[in-house]
Amino acid sequence: MRTADPVFVEKADSATGGSIFLVGMMGAGKTSVGRVLAKRLNRRFYDSDHVIEERTGVKIPVIFEIEGESGFRHRESAVIDELSLLTDGVLATGGGAVLARENRERLRARGTVVYLRASVKDLLNRTRHDKNRPLLQTADPRGRRNELFEMRDPLYREIAHVTIDTGSQSLGTLVNRHHQRHERRIERPGETGQPKGKPKMAAGAAH
Repeated sequence: MRTADPVFVEKADSATGGSIFLVGMMGAGKTSVGRVLAKRLNRRFYDSDHVIEERTGVKIPVIFEIEGESGFRHRESAVIDELSLLTDGVLATGGGAVLARENRERLRARGTVVYLRASVKDLLNRTRHDKNRPLLQTADPRGRRNELFEMRDPLYREIAHVTIDTGSQSLGTLVNRHHQRHERRIERPGETGQPKGKPKMAAGAAH
């Protein structure tokens, strides 16, 4: 990979255009950045975890408790398959969405994947009071964070068209930098757009 500027690290191959998919660890800022970015680009915003909660009527920890992680991942894959077909959205995915090969392939092929990367220390600081993340409810959250990061970081990198090292950057700075990079990317000659059709959305899709 080559460094595009102090924040962006870009893979050599060009992005596919279409929707923007945000990936990264829990606490990386996908939802916050996604909402502001969608507003800036005049697009609809979706958060896969929020869509799952709205459709089931319960929080993610309850789904984990009743159906286990495998049951939740099945629901997650179905929602990502549906939302990734939209051509003009900004989608924030769950931290573990990249574990499924089909999710990685769909996201990579159907839009621009942006990896919001943060250090384990920053991730811990941002989520230390969050009780809505079942995988972090352990006696050793730092050790668990390190384990998850080592497992998932290569998968995020595998599918990312752009990687943003969030660090101590403000939300506004992150959004401005991505917006500028996105505008340059879509202006490149020879890039093809995504199919125009939109699937019918079930009730409860996030905005």
